[in-house]
Formats: sequence, structure tokens, C-alpha cells
Amino acid sequence: MTRGAPVRPGGCAVAADAAASARAGRYAAQPQGYRAFVPAALPPSPPVRLDGELLALLSQADQALGRLDGSVQTLPDADLFVFMYVRKEAVLSSQIEGTQSSLQDVLAAEARLRSPKQPQDAGEVINYVSAMNYGLERLDSLPLSIRLIREIHERLLHGVRGAGAQPGELRRSQNWIGPSGCGLSEATFVPPPPREAVQALGELEAFLHAPTELPDLIQIGLVHAQFETIHPFLDGNGRVGRLLITFLLCQRGILRTPVLYLSLFFRRWRSEYYERLQAVRDAGDWEGWLSFFLRGVIEVSQEAADVIRRVLALREEHRAAVTDSLGRAAANGLRVLERLYRQPFVTVADVRQTTGTAYSAANRLTARLVEIGVLREVTGHDRNRVFLYERYMRTLEGEGSAEREDGLES
Repeated sequence: MTRGAPVRPGGCAVAADAAASARAGRYAAQPQGYRAFVPAALPPSPPVRLDGELLALLSQADQALGRLDGSVQTLPDADLFVFMYVRKEAVLSSQIEGTQSSLQDVLAAEARLRSPKQPQDAGEVINYVSAMNYGLERLDSLPLSIRLIREIHERLLHGVRGAGAQPGELRRSQNWIGPSGCGLSEATFVPPPPREAVQALGELEAFLHAPTELPDLIQIGLVHAQFETIHPFLDGNGRVGRLLITFLLCQRGILRTPVLYLSLFFRRWRSEYYERLQAVRDAGDWEGWLSFFLRGVIEVSQEAADVIRRVLALREEHRAAVTDSLGRAAANGLRVLERLYRQPFVTVADVRQTTGTAYSAANRLTARLVEIGVLREVTGHDRNRVFLYERYMRTLEGEGSAEREDGLES
């Protein structure tokens, strides 16, 4: 069972009618007395109506993605930005499932810095990073397929909460979505039974690789909604479904680097996210869902491009401050600064390792970086002090550090 999903509001749901509903699938009565939704194979029939607002949004989304991809190429080291941005997405996507870890918590855990106040679920976010990186690497040799989706799911749930939900295995029992503690009879949505789920997933894989005249972004939007409707795993479906968006953007060559993540948009507009998905199931309203999806692509692309601009401005500001203020130590200061873009937490021992200097020189350099506002000491200790590149962290977190919400389909 998927826990924590709110009851669907009725605000934008389209009145169900038999002909419209059959466009997306059908509700089938089960021997146990509940009804489960069995999705129709993609593409929708009748076809998606690419006109009016939807066509305009598609054009805007394509342009926003192009500008974002161009912005990434202006970075001196795009890999460093991607390294951090993947972790930002991992935090946001995992927070949707109810984790409490922030980006700082995850980076501290990766740096093996422990705090009594640190949430214990950072491992879930680190698993998400691992699953993301693994999937992107595997796409070079293996097409996006059921096999790869299962491998990603296994990495996602290995050794963390949900590890008892058969990591990497398609479910063999019925799951459902609804308020925490509800049963099948009170569920907001019941995905297809296991046998039908396996068949639907096979049809989804066939759709991914079949020739089509549908624009890539429309196809990706259809795939995400269909995957969430199939809900093929006992846990982790939402995270895998969000990963699929990024994998497809990169596999299709729409983005050269994985810097578009819709988790923040889905969390920000989570009620409408539910409504749009459910309107597809109840009334075949694919156009309403796709308009919502494309608005997310536009909004998140613009925000990511803005983060890149602010990171570039911060980097130039601090490179100038280090060069102007540190005298003969400036070269080592710049080495430390570049290191901070991969790991914003640092100790004097780290500075020593980065610069190859004696401990006393590394300690003086760290103190100077604090004086000019690059670093801030965050432990309050006299020994084993830890320093943070705080302005960079704030720039990256942006709205992602806002209040946490949980309850999206997992």
C-alpha cells in the first residue's frame, strides 16, 4: 500500500463519461469487491489534440529547455554543477515521500560529518543519487526498459526504508493510494492488479521504442502519467516515475546534462498534480495533464537557468575576493574554492589535503576564508571544526529549502 497520499480534491476533475474514460483505460471489478483501474495502451485514442494552448506551451517548453541547456554550457565546470544539482533533486524527490533530510544533511553525510540533530533518513536520499547516476550511466549501453527500471528500483530501496517492499521486483500483490491507514474500500485510486500491471508495463516499454510522430516532451509526459497509473512496485513508484523524466530528457538528447527536475514543481502544486493524473484516469483528459506537465517544464527550466546565473556570479565574486585579499596564499585559496563547489563542507584537514601545505598554513588559510566571507564555521567547537560554503548552499537550495510537504504518491 502507498501511504500518506491525500484524498483527491474535486476541483478540476472532469465529469467521467464512458467514452472519455475509455480513452485512458477502464475500471474493472475485482472478486474481492473493489474496482481497479486497467490502463489502455499508449498512445491515447483518440490522439492527443496538439492545438491552441497545448501547442503554445510545447513551443515555450522547448525554448526554455534550449536556454537551460545553453546556460549549463557557460559554466566553467558543468560536471560540478550537475554533481550538486542531482543531490538537490534527490532531496526534493525524497522529501515528497516524507524524508526530513535537507541538502546540507545529505552533503554532511556524504562527507561523513555526523550531528545529533541530523535526520536518520539521509541514506534514502543518497540511494536516490546512486540510482540517478547508475541509470544515466546504464543508458549508454542499455535502452530504457523494464529491466533497467527494475535495476534502478533495486538501488533506490537497497538497505533503507521500503527495503522490505521487494526492491527490484514487480509487485505480486495489490497496492492502492489513499489517506494513511485506509483500506482498499476507502482508497482514492487502485492501480491495476499485478497481472495487468505487468502487461501494462510491457505495453509502456513498447510505446517508448515504437516509431511515433509525437513530440518528445509530449511522449515523456504521457510516459510519466502512465507509469504512475500502473504503479508497478510496492514502494518507490513516485521516485522512479520522476527519474524516468530525467532519463528520457537525456536519452532523447533534449538535455546534454541532467539539470531538469520536476519534483519541486510537483510538490509546489501537489493538489493539481493529483487532480490532473486522476482526471486522465476518470475522464481521459490527457490534454489537461500535458498542459500541467509542460507548465512545469517551463517553470523549472527558468528557475534552473536562474540558479546557474547566480552560481556564476557568486563564483566570480569570490574568486575576485580571494585573489584581492589573500596575497601569496591566493593560489591555494582558489584551489580550496573550486573544491567547495563539489563539497561545501570542509575541515582544516581537507584544506591541508587540497593545498598540500602544513597544518598551520592550512589553518591560517581557512581563517582567512572565514574573514572574507567565503566560509562559516558551523560546529561551534574549538576542535574538529567544520566550515560551510554557506552562500553557495543557499544559492543551490533556493525554494528547495522551503517548507517540506509530503504525501505525494510514492
